[in-house]
Amino acid sequence: MMYVAALAAPCPFPQTAAQNVNIDANVIGYLAATLTTGAFVPQAVKTIRTRETHAISFWMYAAFTVGVALWFVYGVALMSWPIIAANAVSFLLAATILALKVRYG
Repeated sequence: MMYVAALAAPCPFPQTAAQNVNIDANVIGYLAATLTTGAFVPQAVKTIRTRETHAISFWMYAAFTVGVALWFVYGVALMSWPIIAANAVSFLLAATILALKVRYG
C-alpha cells in the first residue's frame, strides 16, 4: 500500500462540522468526475470529427495528458473509483486529441 504523507495531515475543519454533513464523499467524487469529464467530451468529439487541430496547443495537451495519467495513477494508489474512472476516460480523449495534433499539426 502506498503511503502519501500529505494525506496524513489532520483535517483543517472541525470534526463537528464534518460529522454534521451527511454526504458520501464518493457521490461528490462521481458528480465532479461526470461534470469535468463530460464538459471535455464536446470539444473532443468536435476535434475528432473535424481533425482541426491548428488552434490547439501541443504543449498544453501534452502536459494535460501526462497530468491526467498521473491523476489516474493517484486514483489507483488510493483505490478511488471516481478518480480512476474520470481520468481513464479523460486520458483516452486527451491522448486521442494529442495524437491528432501530432498527425495533422
